[in-house]
Amino acid sequence: VQLQASGGGLVQAGGSQRLSCAASGIIFSSSAMSWYRQAPGKERVLVASISSGRTTSYADAVKGRFTISRDNVRRTVYLQMNNLKPEDTAIYYCKTVRAGWNYWGRGTQVTVSS
Repeated sequence: VQLQASGGGLVQAGGSQRLSCAASGIIFSSSAMSWYRQAPGKERVLVASISSGRTTSYADAVKGRFTISRDNVRRTVYLQMNNLKPEDTAIYYCKTVRAGWNYWGRGTQVTVSS
């Protein structure tokens, strides 16, 4: 299983950014996908998830600002982030589960300047 995240970078507060995570080695259309983030000195936390049936859920901190989506043809999950805040600064990771094992992408850094 490989998860390749991309799309991070530096953005000003109030700006937008879209993260992508391309998956291989799984039956993507049947797999739930998630985005997590880890800020410096803090634990990794769930940001958003999307089921195979496209049911979504979000952490309270990002509700109304972030949108998770998936493209089963491209085998890619996206995280559209709008109205970014400095507290959104973190390394963002995508994750999936296969046969009871968690698989993580390498992570992509998002830095929001005030």
